Amino acid sequence: MTPDVGAETSVRVDVWLWRARFFRTRALSTAHVRKAGLRLSHAGQTRRTSKPGATLTVGDIVTFGKGADILTVEVLDLGARRGPAEEARTLYRPLESLT
Repeated sequence: MTPDVGAETSVRVDVWLWRARFFRTRALSTAHVRKAGLRLSHAGQTRRTSKPGATLTVGDIVTFGKGADILTVEVLDLGARRGPAEEARTLYRPLESLT
């Protein structure tokens, strides 16, 4: 079995946040990451970034502020487009806060 030729193995964090419908536009997603930053956990290592071009892969954990809330989600799929809300909810799994 060969992998899909067009299948992505990683995606920019601002694009993924937009595809997952956390932000209405990609420009808002990019601006939020630049201004507020977020935390990415990959293979047991956590780092803080304010670069919208940071890459995400399936299995990463993303923590970011949205309004008065702090959201922590596990990336389940990268998505190929910004689809309807039902499709967007399949891209992540919300995680419980440890605090």
